Amino acid sequence: MTSLTVGLGQRSYQIHIASGLLDKLPEQASARRVTIVTNEVVAPLYLDRLVNSLEKVGAGTTAVVLPDGEAHKNWESLNRIYDHLLASRCDRTTPIVALGGGVIGDLAGFAAASYQRGVPFIQVPTTLLSQVDSSVGGKTGINHPRGKNMIGAFWQPRLVVADTDTLNTLPDRELSAGLAEVIKYGLIRDLPFLEWLEANMGRLMAREGDALAYAIERSCANKAEVVADDELETAKEGGRALLNLGHTFGHAIETGMGYGEWLHGEAVAAGTMMAVDLSRRLGWLGDVDVERAQRLFERAKLPIRGPALGTDRYLDLMGHDKKVIAGQMRLVLLRKLGEAATWAEAPQTEIRAAIEACCG
Repeated sequence: MTSLTVGLGQRSYQIHIASGLLDKLPEQASARRVTIVTNEVVAPLYLDRLVNSLEKVGAGTTAVVLPDGEAHKNWESLNRIYDHLLASRCDRTTPIVALGGGVIGDLAGFAAASYQRGVPFIQVPTTLLSQVDSSVGGKTGINHPRGKNMIGAFWQPRLVVADTDTLNTLPDRELSAGLAEVIKYGLIRDLPFLEWLEANMGRLMAREGDALAYAIERSCANKAEVVADDELETAKEGGRALLNLGHTFGHAIETGMGYGEWLHGEAVAAGTMMAVDLSRRLGWLGDVDVERAQRLFERAKLPIRGPALGTDRYLDLMGHDKKVIAGQMRLVLLRKLGEAATWAEAPQTEIRAAIEACCG
C-alpha cells in the first residue's frame, strides 16, 4: 500500500492507494456508525463489500443510493442525503463515506460540510478521475443551471481510500476521462511525469495495474503539494488555481451542452487544448508543444475539439467561472510544458481565436 499525506496542520489526512483496500480498510475508517452515499451504478458492485469492511473495523452502517450522473449533482440529490441523515438520526459524530466517482464525492462532501454545520467525511473513490483529483483537496459542491460547481464549500476529508481494483469495472470512456486529469498534472507542473505518460500511455489504456497505481500516486502527490500550499485557492498568482488548466473552457462545455452530455474529463481535455492553443498564440508554446499535448490526449481517446456552442456563448459561460475577479477573467495557461500560470491579460481577440480554432 502506498500512503501519502495532505499536510494541512490539524486537518491533515492520508491518501491510501492499493488493490483490495475495500476489503481491508485502515483503522482511521472506524466509527460507531457511518452513512454511506453512493449511486445506482456503484452500489451493486461495491456497497456490500464496503459495508462488510466497515463492520470489521466496528462501524454500523446506513446507506443512501442516488441516481447516477452529473445531471443529478443538484439540490434534489443533496436534500435526499439530508433527509436520510435526519431520518437515521445521524449526529455530529457520524461520518459520511462517499463511495463513487466525482459527483458522489462532491455531493457527499457538501452534505458533510453543511449537515449540523459539519460532520466527518471519508472518500472512497471508485473512478480514475476521482482517485487522481476530485477526492483530494476538499472541494465539494453542486451544479447550478448557470454554472458548474457554483455552490459548495471547502471541506477536507479525514481519509481517502483508493482501491485500484475498482478501475477494473470502469467503462473505457470513464477511464479516458480520468486520464485527462492525469495529463493535466504533467502539463502544469511535472514535466518528467508528462514524459512518463508519453512513454506509458499504452500501458494505462491497457489498465496495467502497476502503471495505473503509479499514475494515481504521482497525481495525488502533485495535488497534495498544491493543496497544502494554497488550501482555499486564495493565492493571487498561481497556487491552487493552476489545477484548473482547461477547466474554464471545459466547464463552459459542460454547462452549455447540459450536464452529463460530456464527461468532465472529456470537457477538460478539449478545454485544455483551447488553453494550449491560446498559450501558443501568446508566444509561450511552440507548434511542437501543441502537437505533444494533442497527441497525448488523442492516445487517451479524448476529444481535442469542443462542441460548436458559438464563441459568444463560450465567453458568456466562462464569465461565470470562479476565477473571475472584479469582472476580470483569469485563465490558466502554459508558459511552457510543465509550467502553468494564471493570466488575466490575454487579449479578447486571441481568446476568441483559440475558441474558434478548437471547436466544431
